[in-house]
Amino acid sequence: MPKDTTSLPPLPLPSGVNSSYVDCSSSCGLTFHILSAGKDENVKKPLILLMHGFPELAFSWRNLIPKLAAKGYYVVAPDQRGYGRTIGYDNRSYDKVDLREFTITNLIRDLVCLVYALGYEKVHCIIGHDFGGVSSATAPLIRPDIFQSCIQMSHPHHAPPTPPFDVGEETKAPLEADPEAQHVHTIQDDLAALSPPRKHYKWYNSTAPAADDWQYAPQGMRDFLRGYFHVKSADWARNQPQPLSGWTASELAKMPEYYILPLHSTMPEAVESLMENEDAHATRRWLTDGDLAVYVFEWQRTGFQGGLNWYRAQTSQTAFQRADMLLFAGRKIEVPTCFISGEKDWGNYQQPGALDKYEASCSDFRGAKFIKGAGHWVQQEQPEKVMEAVVAFLRDVEEGRREEAAGGNGAGRAGRRRKLFG
Repeated sequence: MPKDTTSLPPLPLPSGVNSSYVDCSSSCGLTFHILSAGKDENVKKPLILLMHGFPELAFSWRNLIPKLAAKGYYVVAPDQRGYGRTIGYDNRSYDKVDLREFTITNLIRDLVCLVYALGYEKVHCIIGHDFGGVSSATAPLIRPDIFQSCIQMSHPHHAPPTPPFDVGEETKAPLEADPEAQHVHTIQDDLAALSPPRKHYKWYNSTAPAADDWQYAPQGMRDFLRGYFHVKSADWARNQPQPLSGWTASELAKMPEYYILPLHSTMPEAVESLMENEDAHATRRWLTDGDLAVYVFEWQRTGFQGGLNWYRAQTSQTAFQRADMLLFAGRKIEVPTCFISGEKDWGNYQQPGALDKYEASCSDFRGAKFIKGAGHWVQQEQPEKVMEAVVAFLRDVEEGRREEAAGGNGAGRAGRRRKLFG
């Protein structure tokens, strides 16, 4: 893959947004492709990082980058490991790739290396959408000294896993478990037992055929991605999300088939079925044919396995993968935090109870803002409304810091600021 923008077609970017590369090969192995705006060689502006999800790119932030830069920030949106024009990750085949590269702790290491390479030691705010929301929550969880406030969009934070607690003492050493001795019952078994049988999209995306399914959709990648963006947006009238009572098959099955697929369907097949009698052009208001062409070109060029490896690392049952986040068991996000999402986004509830637990998992949660007229792709569907919410949060954080610097009662004000969004 090329290391400069001259060897690939330029992206159709808004005025003032730059496409460039940041060499982190000596630290984390990556050469990041970034979109950025607001850099000033004479003034070191506060840094904001924008983290995309799947199947998106840094390009997904094209509408917010210049708007945030105009408010006085240096704004950087990278293609994350496995995505777009960023290079240097393990791109070997499904059965040979080292999934340790895609564990969440390593993904946060990538961001620390990027921040330093940009000439910064602190990030004013990290904002993440979808899988990028995992990055924007975990980064301040692990390094609150660097990532000083955070926003999750469309993917609520849930606390790190905890090891078994108060297991007692045994007089005899337990027999060593044989991992091949028996099948471990999972939610996938319960979903498959439903009538009709279903399967969870994260585990589907973790399978060996998934990358080719996405790459070689029978309807063609352009129509498939147009449909995928459509059915997860507010333009699909059947998106009527509601809280789920628990992590059970019957509750999860209430979600649309792009989240809980028919057992024997691929993602393109599920989307094609959902798109029957739908106006595929409805999403052109916020995702033009030119915008869509960027996604199609990039994914045709790179394939999907790099992005799908994030799912594999999350769902893997190897001892290393299971233990990755145990170091942070019981830890809270201690920096100012908020959640922004579309009202019509089922992603708000796909992890049952996560939204309700923000107060417990974050020590300074400023609330959740749900954007009318938006589904899952909130920053693309309603960029102006998202911008208003982001700026309100940033201003609230900055006001509190000014008060603390002046010796005011920052703690008392912080309690009221948690009600910024009801």
